[in-house]
Amino acid sequence: MASRAPRSTAACLALALIAALLFAGFLALGLWQLERRAWKLDLIARVDQRVHAPAAPLAHLPPVAQWPHITAASDEYRHLQVSGHFLNDRETLVQAVTDLGSGFWVLTPLQLPDGQTLLVNRGFVPPEARARATRSATESEAEVTLSGLLRLSEPGGGFLRHNDPAANRWYSRDVQAIAQARGLGQVAPFFLDADAPAQGRSSAAPAWPVSGLTVITFHNQHAVYALTWFGLALMVLGASTLVVREERQRRRKRMGDNTGHVDRETEDARPD
Repeated sequence: MASRAPRSTAACLALALIAALLFAGFLALGLWQLERRAWKLDLIARVDQRVHAPAAPLAHLPPVAQWPHITAASDEYRHLQVSGHFLNDRETLVQAVTDLGSGFWVLTPLQLPDGQTLLVNRGFVPPEARARATRSATESEAEVTLSGLLRLSEPGGGFLRHNDPAANRWYSRDVQAIAQARGLGQVAPFFLDADAPAQGRSSAAPAWPVSGLTVITFHNQHAVYALTWFGLALMVLGASTLVVREERQRRRKRMGDNTGHVDRETEDARPD
């Protein structure tokens, strides 16, 4: 079986260019994932510091002009303390799945002393406690002081499920949509996840709603992604090395064949 002929110079240059682009691209993606990992670890450290810091008093909401500057990176999970009166008749139930099972978050407007309004996630209730009458003992008409974690609005709805204000079906804590549906006017672009009571949850039947169920998780697979991209870059480098070696062998073999052909022609041309 005849060996394959060496590739042309143009083909070799094209393969070298493609390999260089792939190698550079995979290497850049790996380095970018390392940068993302460093950023994520810094974010996790900052959030952990916010969560465990003493609750900072919030007497007034930030000015409306500052609302666009409230972001997850700079503000989410800040530990705040607020005082005000709950507007219990305007609560909203948002579907939820927690360690206690499936049920609802109870989002209740809290009117601050200056008249501003902030939504507070008072906690979780199971389906059998969704009616206010079943948990009226936990409602207060007097001024309350509570602490919690700042959470940003969740517009739109849940996975493949859109909020339906007309039918009073809520799958995400969409602050603006809830405020509009309940006639609250202008509210802060965030809500507060209420802390668990200072004495903690008792082993007896819980008093609904149960607060302090905030789950703080960060998807951090950047190291795995970086290793994947670096591995692909090494595969391109290895494949390129094999191609170069094979090409050299082909050219050496072709040169050897040509030399042998010339030698035979020389011998045939010699006089007897």
